[in-house]
Amino acid sequence: MEFDALSNRVIGCAIEVHRALGPGLLESTYERCLSHDLTLAGIPHEVQAPLPVVYKGIELDCGYRIDMLIDKQIILEPKSVDGLLPIHEAQLLTYMKLSSIATGLLINFNVRLLPDGLKRMVL
Repeated sequence: MEFDALSNRVIGCAIEVHRALGPGLLESTYERCLSHDLTLAGIPHEVQAPLPVVYKGIELDCGYRIDMLIDKQIILEPKSVDGLLPIHEAQLLTYMKLSSIATGLLINFNVRLLPDGLKRMVL
């Protein structure tokens, strides 16, 4: 699987977090640690970025939040689950469509080796 340069840098940060912490922690822990490493790497990002729904030309705040928005180019959804399910992929795809962001990363930190918990999605 090939990734663009920004995706590679983000995945590198995620691998560093996983190496340091291992599996088994809460998603919020991985999110905060990854945010810290992204900052150290100089990668612009937002945590819990609001995602409004545009319906019939009106922007509505329906309470959706993108876990991590990387440089306004990649949506990153960190997970800490037994296994990625189709609902996790559907959530990421929905966020990508609502935001018109074509690239998404789904990263499950609850795995022995992080590449086993990585899924890249492109619209």
